[in-house]
Amino acid sequence: MNDHELAAELADRAGAVLLALREQTGFTDPAALRTAGDLASQEFLAEALATHRPHDEILSEEAADNPRRLSASRVWIIDPLDGTREFSEAGRDDWAVHVALWEEGRLTAGAVAMPARGMVLGTVTPRSLPEPVAGPLRIAVSRTRPPDLVGRLARELEAVLVPMGSAGVKIAAVLQGTVDAYVHAGGQYEWDSAAPVAAALAAGSHASRIDGTPLVYNKTDPRLPDLVVCRPEIADRMLTEIARQGQDSQ
Repeated sequence: MNDHELAAELADRAGAVLLALREQTGFTDPAALRTAGDLASQEFLAEALATHRPHDEILSEEAADNPRRLSASRVWIIDPLDGTREFSEAGRDDWAVHVALWEEGRLTAGAVAMPARGMVLGTVTPRSLPEPVAGPLRIAVSRTRPPDLVGRLARELEAVLVPMGSAGVKIAAVLQGTVDAYVHAGGQYEWDSAAPVAAALAAGSHASRIDGTPLVYNKTDPRLPDLVVCRPEIADRMLTEIARQGQDSQ
């Protein structure tokens, strides 16, 4: 099984673990369900990677950071449960599992499983972007903590904001044509974006920091506070307006 196939397989199987857990009775406390989901998915992914890629390192939201990854040539960057709030809310399907591989300076494989939607997007079979649709730009935004920058950006571009949960689901929405862009400037970590960015780049989307510089992974500090993922034909317009908004707010 190659790395692309493994990323997709593990994301999908971790998603199945989470679906089974979510369907169990006895979780009356959403916080307890979130904690159980993080733990169950982390344990599955850690054990599976130890079996299939025993010589690779792992950077995970739900495990202690091992400094060995900084000198490793291959590092799996995982988010066992992205969108824990949505996972714990009955009926919501906008949560995900992220599995990505960083190799010698770049993302080389990745998969985003959306278990409640029965879908996995990734580099094993890159999705071609659908044709653009007429009408105002649509920008995916956090349903609970939308950054001020995005609100200002939407007003200037006369864009529509589309609230949703997981960062992986937001980037997947760009690949599916549900939205045209996802802009985030409120603080994230590498595991929030590595897998969906790998899928986005494989599909031909634009992905960068909001200042247009590349997204860099497997750094000493795993914080990666901002990004923009969008259709390539609107990237210059988005980045230009983001820069202008930054200047106006100074």
